[in-house]
Amino acid sequence: MIKKSFNAPGIVTGYPGFWGAEIPDGTVVSDEDTLSFVPGGHDLVVHAMALHWANDPVGQLIQCRHALQSDGLFMAALFGGRTLHELRASLAQAESEISGGLSPRVAPMAEIRDLGDLLQRAGFALPVADSLLFTASYQSPWHLMRELRAMGEQNALSGRLEHFSRRKIFDRAVQLYINNFGGTDGRIPATFEVVFLVGWAPDPSQPQPLRPGSARARLADALGVAEVPVKD
Repeated sequence: MIKKSFNAPGIVTGYPGFWGAEIPDGTVVSDEDTLSFVPGGHDLVVHAMALHWANDPVGQLIQCRHALQSDGLFMAALFGGRTLHELRASLAQAESEISGGLSPRVAPMAEIRDLGDLLQRAGFALPVADSLLFTASYQSPWHLMRELRAMGEQNALSGRLEHFSRRKIFDRAVQLYINNFGGTDGRIPATFEVVFLVGWAPDPSQPQPLRPGSARARLADALGVAEVPVKD
């Protein structure tokens, strides 16, 4: 969709084997707090399914921008705020009922509007944020939680409980999940929201916004309606 060739890609990922095979001429770096990119060394940077784990997402975006050449492209894919909302609600209700409080269990994930603002704060030009919702089907909530652990997407929050939770909490959460979200086929759905971010390193050749008041056409004319003046 982007009619431009890229010759020096950089990839931020926790899965170097996959990306190294897909883009053998790319520079693959780990998703650490400090990214080991050479400033201005890349015309494309891809942050691949790791930004939702970042301790400092704005810092990660700024480092990616500094790694780009002028007019270089930044792309990111990450889990968004609607991810696993069924599991979050079930665990929260179960723990509230049994323990009388809540503890951090699922990492907070940003909403798409906030992520678009982060692109601007990081200094990217022409920022775009979009998302897709995917619904996966599992035999039971236990199968979902086992797969999350196998994906490496389990609880890694520094404020998580330092002791094992009572089995009663998870049994109740499973019951609530099935009762509130279970399908007619006996399986349970799990929502995953994948947010895609796109931004460019600023360059004079890029389209620039017009100066306020410099428009030469009226919106009313384009819409074919009468313009109604409003009071100051």
